[in-house]
Amino acid sequence: MVSDDPAITNPDLYAVLWENDFVRVLEYRDSPGTTSTPHDHPNSVMITLSDFRRRLSTGDRQLEVALPAGQAVWLPAQRHHGENIGDTETHTIFVELKGDSAGTGAPGVLGPD
Repeated sequence: MVSDDPAITNPDLYAVLWENDFVRVLEYRDSPGTTSTPHDHPNSVMITLSDFRRRLSTGDRQLEVALPAGQAVWLPAQRHHGENIGDTETHTIFVELKGDSAGTGAPGVLGPD
């Protein structure tokens, strides 16, 4: 589990679907205009279930991301908060890695690779 766990900092947006010693699976849902509070993610795979546009922010860095439904992307360990800047719901699944594979948030890393 990460220090600012999104399931704790944003329980109305993130739900834990399943967890074991190696991975944790989260579901994320929001509506246009929703902004999350700052939180951490370990190295993860994000699977998009809806088309969406988001603004991710960490410190003074911002990145706008637009992804279609049905994509699987790598999300390096990071701390951020996000805002739904589109006109559709954001609906994603995160498969968060645990243990040595979880990594640590690198300064300046933001968004999916």
